[in-house]
Amino acid sequence: MVDRRRYGFEGTEPTIHEDAHVSREATLVGDVTVEADASVWPGSVLRGDVGPVRIGRSAHVGDNATLHVSTLGERVMCGHGAVLNDAVVGDGTLIGFNATLNDGASVGERCIVAAGTVLPEGFQVAPESFVRGVPAEAVPLEETTVDPEEILEEYSSGEYTNLAERHGELFD
Repeated sequence: MVDRRRYGFEGTEPTIHEDAHVSREATLVGDVTVEADASVWPGSVLRGDVGPVRIGRSAHVGDNATLHVSTLGERVMCGHGAVLNDAVVGDGTLIGFNATLNDGASVGERCIVAAGTVLPEGFQVAPESFVRGVPAEAVPLEETTVDPEEILEEYSSGEYTNLAERHGELFD
C-alpha cells in the first residue's frame, strides 16, 4: 500500500504537476502547489491552511523541511530541516540546512542563505546576497569569498530532479 499524505483543508486541495516528484512520505495540506520538475523529499511538511504554499518550477524541498504559507521561486534549493513561515524566496536561491525564515522574511534572487541562519520577522535580503548568522546578516555576494556559481551548481536543481527520478518508488 502506498502512503500518500495529501489533505484538503476548507475546500482547497494540494495541486501537484504531473512532472513533479513528491515523496509519498511528505505531507501536503490545503492550498499547496508544486510545479513541474520540482521535488519534495521525505518528512517535509507543506501546510497551506491560512494561505498558499507555492513550490516553483525545478525547486526542491529537502528532507524534513517545513513550509507554512510560503513561496519558493524557480530553481530554489531548500535544504534539509529548513523552516519557512510566511516567507518568500526568489529564483535560483539556496536555503541552507536548518535555516529559519520567520514571518514576512523575503530573500531575493540568486542568494545563498547559510546553514543554520535565522532571518528575523520581516527581514529583507537583496538579490545576489550571502546571508549568515543568528540573527542573520546579509552582504552582497561580490563582497565575499563565496563562489556562488560553484555552490549553486553543486546544489543544482537538475541534479535533484534526476535524483528524485532515480529514487523511483519513494516518489510513487
